[in-house]
This record gives sequence, structure tokens and C-alpha cells, in this order.
Amino acid sequence: MSKLLPSLKEAVTQSGLEDGMTISFHHHLRNGDFVLNMVCAQLAEMGFRNLTINASSIHESHAPLVAHLKTGVVTGIETNYMGSAVGRYVSEGNMENPVIFRTHGGRPSDIENGSSHIDVAFIGAPSSDCMGNCTGKLGKSACGSLGYAFADAMYADKVIVITDNLMPYPLSEFSISEIYVDYVVEVDSIGEPSGIASSTTRMTRDPIALLIADYAAKVIQHSGLLKDGFAFQTGAGGASLAVAAGLKAIMLDEGIRGSYCMGGITGYTVDLLECGCFETLMDVQCFDLRAVESLRKNSRHIEVTASHYASPTAKSCLANGLDAVILGATQIDTDFNVNVHTDSQGYIMGGSGGHSDTAAGAKLSIIVAPLTRARLPLITERVNCISTPGSTVDVLVTQRGIAVNPIHPDLSTRLLEVGLPVVDIHSLKEAVEQISGKPNRTAPKGKVVAKVLYRDGSVIDTIRNV
Repeated sequence: MSKLLPSLKEAVTQSGLEDGMTISFHHHLRNGDFVLNMVCAQLAEMGFRNLTINASSIHESHAPLVAHLKTGVVTGIETNYMGSAVGRYVSEGNMENPVIFRTHGGRPSDIENGSSHIDVAFIGAPSSDCMGNCTGKLGKSACGSLGYAFADAMYADKVIVITDNLMPYPLSEFSISEIYVDYVVEVDSIGEPSGIASSTTRMTRDPIALLIADYAAKVIQHSGLLKDGFAFQTGAGGASLAVAAGLKAIMLDEGIRGSYCMGGITGYTVDLLECGCFETLMDVQCFDLRAVESLRKNSRHIEVTASHYASPTAKSCLANGLDAVILGATQIDTDFNVNVHTDSQGYIMGGSGGHSDTAAGAKLSIIVAPLTRARLPLITERVNCISTPGSTVDVLVTQRGIAVNPIHPDLSTRLLEVGLPVVDIHSLKEAVEQISGKPNRTAPKGKVVAKVLYRDGSVIDTIRNV
């Protein structure tokens, strides 16, 4: 018995896919992913129309998707993140149907409760057997955790595993079980694993970013939260990684052992595990190849699903147990609302991912960002798009000082007592505008090109065409 089919075309035919249906993809190969483009090319050749893509993220490598949007093969997109290649096309009002943005926790929640239905899921698997037991830990395209693909596998009507490393049955160290899989297809390559990593997953050497990171680590140190059992998430950006390095030094110096570190895992977070700062890494996505190797070899490095990571409707999730999280921002306004969906001109170039999930769940959510980008101020009166509401953002750390949300006066007092430069966010805004000038921003007023859903499924904002 085998579920192995001779071609992707045959698998699509067997799946019963029809015009107007929804197909899904995961993004664990990030900018090295070949699967989404491969499948869309096959569907275009077969004459499909009006499909909706539900992808956990859409990266720059998925630029060929624009051609399928133009020809009507794909007419709908649901995602948690969108890079600028597809984002610019969407932002210019070229799609009839608005993009639906979710969070990394909201997506599996909506799939599980039926409000986001998937007809056929395509799961790129670096290793699989002929029945569909598959994993991302092994193979030439190893990407590590497959955490974002579990909901797709469990709830889609049909599941097609696409692999470039077919292994003998049964694959013993599987992530996704054969019980969810309908068909298996072997191809030459599902992606380039070096594309998992990018320039953003390297430690910064920029002195401004290093100063910001030092401030942020000290905010955590003096918050009252840094003690045995501490739970932490940091991002994969250069400044965020520098915060992790600073926190490591503090924890080792003070003999503090945390419980878990989570999120997109990098070699720097592997260091935190291996040096004893944390008991466990909880891994929904690997951001570099060292993290992949650690997940394969270290029993305290654990693969988790996106639901376990951040679903607001799960009986419990890791995001809700965080003590502190380090996050970035494209814009932040004086009410501490954060935009990570668009640039300052309103073009889509990102998405919430786990941003608003972890900000809501953590006891202390810290935004780290320089005061200007491309000579434009970070702080504004009102962000172009609310990705994360200010009620869940606690601290903004910049090179010119630390702004604490006024809802936390006790934290301001703590930080001032140890000599940290706490300033009002309005003062930071005025200071940067004296340097860069006050931008003349006109909010886009055209048609709605995207709806931004909060983690509970409600519409928190809309994005209009530029």
C-alpha cells in the first residue's frame, strides 16, 4: 500500500480541486521555498481559476505569484505576512478581493473553528515516507520545525505532501502523521535551505542598534520579571538578537535559569539553551541552519504547533505564559499602537506574524527600534495600520531613551531608580522631528486592499490602496 503518486498533476487531479476553492501552504523554507511557485505553475497549466491561497507567510521568493494574480488563477490571499514583491502589487489596488491578514495564532484558530476552510493543503516536507509521515528535521532541504503546517494537515479536506527526500516506511521521527495525509509526491527539490536564513538573522554591529539592545536588556533586568522560571521570546532581527546576547550575559552573571525560550529559533537562542540560561526551547519555526541541527539533536529543543505557540482559542498556549517579548516596529504612535504591515507610504511589506499574539500574552512587551528609518520618524500621531494595539505594548526602546506606556507607572519608577533614560513618548516624537522634520503624511483613502484581523478574528484595521 502506498499513497505515492507519479506527479504533482496526478495528485491535484486525485484531490478533487475545483475552481474557486482554497489551497494552503506553509512557509518554513521562507525565501528558499519552491513549493508555492511550483504548485501555482502546475495549477495555471491545468487551467484552474479563482483560487484562494491561504499561506502562513508569503516571502520575496514568491514574486511569481503576481503573474497568477494577473491572469486570475489566484484571486484571493489569506496570510500572516506578505513581503514587498507581492505586497506592492496588492497595495496598488490590483486585486478585486481584499487580502485577509491574520496572526500566527489567529490562523490555526480560524482553521480549527471552521471560519477559514482549506480544501487542499500542500505541505512541503524535507523528508517523508510513502504514506505521508513527514518531518522537517531530515533531508537535503531540512528546515526544522513544521509548526505552521499542523493545522493545515489536520483540518484540510485533502492533504498533499510534497517531498524531495523519500524515506523507507515507516519514518520513525515524523512530525506530521500519515493519518492526515492523502497523497505523497516526490520532486527533485522543494527548496533551498540556505534561504531559511537572511541578513536579518545576524547579530547587528550597528552602534545605535547595540545601544538600543543594551537598554532593552536592562529594562528586562530591572522589570522585576527576570528570575528563575523566566519565559522569553525575541525576534530574529539584528537588534533583537543583540538583546538576547545581553540578556544571556545578565542571566549567567546572576545565576538565573529560565523555563523556556520560544518563537522563531536562531543559533543565538540555541546558545541560550546550551549555556543553561533556559531549560527548553519551544520551536514553531527555525530561522537558521544551526537551529535546524539543534532541533534534530537536542531533546530539550521541542517542535510545537502554531496552536501551541499562540492560538487564542487553545485551552492554553505558550504566548500567554511569556514574561517578556522583544518586538520590532515600522511605526509606533503616541498611543503605543504599532504598525508592522506597511511602510511609511502605506505599501504592504510585512505582517503581524506572532507580533500581536505575543504582545497580548506577555507580561512585558518591548518594542526596539531606531527613531528614524530612511530619514523618516518612527513615532507618529497615528500609524498607517494598527497591527498591534497600544493597550498590549508596554515599552518603546530607542537610542534617545525609553518610553514606558503610561498604564505602567510602577515600571517607569523602577527604571528611573536604576538610572535608565525614561522619557515621555511625545518628547521622543518632538526630538526626532527636530532632526528629521515633520513628515507630510497623507493616509491612503482609496479602496480597501487588505483587512487586518486581530488574533481573536475581529477586524482591527484596514489597509487602503496607495
